[in-house]
Amino acid sequence: MTLTVLIIGCGDIGITLGRELLSEGHRVIGVRRHVDALQDTGIEPLALDLNELEDADAKALPEADYVIYTVSADHFEESAYQSAYPEGLKRVLSVMEQHATPPRRVFFVSSTSVYGQQEGEVVNEESPTEPTSFSGTLMCEAEQALINHPLPGTVVRFSGIYGPGRDRLIHQVAEGRIAAVTPVIYSNRIHRDDCTGILAHLIHCQENSQPLADLYLGSDCEPVTMHNVMDWIAQQLKVTSTDTMQSPLRRRTSKRCDNRRILETGYQFRYPTFREGYAQVLKKGGFWRVQKA
Repeated sequence: MTLTVLIIGCGDIGITLGRELLSEGHRVIGVRRHVDALQDTGIEPLALDLNELEDADAKALPEADYVIYTVSADHFEESAYQSAYPEGLKRVLSVMEQHATPPRRVFFVSSTSVYGQQEGEVVNEESPTEPTSFSGTLMCEAEQALINHPLPGTVVRFSGIYGPGRDRLIHQVAEGRIAAVTPVIYSNRIHRDDCTGILAHLIHCQENSQPLADLYLGSDCEPVTMHNVMDWIAQQLKVTSTDTMQSPLRRRTSKRCDNRRILETGYQFRYPTFREGYAQVLKKGGFWRVQKA
């Protein structure tokens, strides 16, 4: 069956997911403020500023079998997060519920920033969310807006996303910088292609009448310290570290994400740990070639 999937905030993850769904024969509509990036992707473009979306305008968004809300805030400011997450999502839900055929499910791409744990605690979907930042607080508000809404909805909390073009950590290591051994700061990571893989998988689960939970934690299979991640990358690049980085106190969180719930749905990670994932990024980005040249 051909599905229509509406991707709101169709950026890197949305485009990658869209191409995957298109390869399966589905119709994909990408919503973003500026649609030039969708040219030649096969994704149908829909130019729309969510700030201008009227709740009562049922025709502002097309009917779709599935909606993926993967919007990014314009800036790391409270007003930008308020607009992008709780307010924007609520507007979209208000429009979609007016359709004669509402979506089968809405997926909201959230973040593990909703957790405030700092002592390396293991967290899962049942763990308390006590965010220490406005970003986490507003993410929580958006999550609840979807979970409490009459439309069927599922939140997916992704941890630190990396992948092609998301290589800031590699550049830091290449410059000789590395995270300190202490205090121990755990890093939870997920490759971009596993973000899109999980979203596509959950659509398949719904289509196969497999019950879905309200919430999934999307993180790879090995929580690891930031020092160990950067040390491994340094070994691959044959770089000697000369500068130790300290995480700013205001941004210092440390937790270990438990991904058992998503694994129990049958999802198999394309990049189970940071090693497989960063090996792909190093190869695709030409970092190994540069170092060996």
